[in-house]
Amino acid sequence: MHLVPADRAGHRTIDGHRVCEAIAAIGDTAHVRSWSERFSLLADPGRLALLLALHRAGPLAVTDLAVATGMRDPAVSQALRLLRTAGVVTGDKDGRIVRYRLVDESMRPLLGECAAAEHHEPAAVAG
Repeated sequence: MHLVPADRAGHRTIDGHRVCEAIAAIGDTAHVRSWSERFSLLADPGRLALLLALHRAGPLAVTDLAVATGMRDPAVSQALRLLRTAGVVTGDKDGRIVRYRLVDESMRPLLGECAAAEHHEPAAVAG
């Protein structure tokens, strides 16, 4: 098993070739951590709603996002602050109005899948 890290080389395996394939599929732990952080941003329904709105409608101001999502302005601002810090959205100032837009291109396919599956229930996982 050439892909097994030295600290795990002595562990017993059942299907060694599959273990190597699994290790290759997981890849770099920093990459896994980065994607895990992206998914955690999507785990909150309010943030996900904001991202879906920005993905579909383009740049929107806080008050417009509040109306679109049914959230209150302070909750929208707080969520946008988190998304901005994570580099997912940015705000463009036009006079006194700030319009937020999606800038993390890696989020677009995920949001597209969310929007496409809007009317479909998630498939049950077989146990």
